[in-house]
Amino acid sequence: HVQLVESGGGSVQAGGSLRLSCTESAVTSYGYISNCMAWFRQVPGKEREGIAVIYGGDSELTYYAASVKGRFTISQDGAKSTMYLQMNDLKPEDTAMYYCAAAPSGFYRCSHIQRTTTMTPSDFTHWGQGTQVTVS
Repeated sequence: HVQLVESGGGSVQAGGSLRLSCTESAVTSYGYISNCMAWFRQVPGKEREGIAVIYGGDSELTYYAASVKGRFTISQDGAKSTMYLQMNDLKPEDTAMYYCAAAPSGFYRCSHIQRTTTMTPSDFTHWGQGTQVTVS
């Protein structure tokens, strides 16, 4: 059973920064390093948008959506089973509920996303409860 817990959301003025964290606790045989870890965000009434992924077994395997590339940085501390999203130069349109998610077969999943530039929520089997980010 995998549990994901996000933290770090809040309210910030445009141009400001926030860092989100997502910690995975798992009682499984494969553990954090086998997962493709992701950040999604959602605004009420809109579809969930995938914004970044990182492969638990290799921090070099990442992907960013165009909407955040150059402003957001995804990283991780495998020893802590924790993923981060550093968000800089925040804009009002970044206001959303942010979710972390994990998908098994991490190398395949993250590589596929990197090649196709498509993040599909249904490919991710575990989700956090979400943390709100508000930019004014």
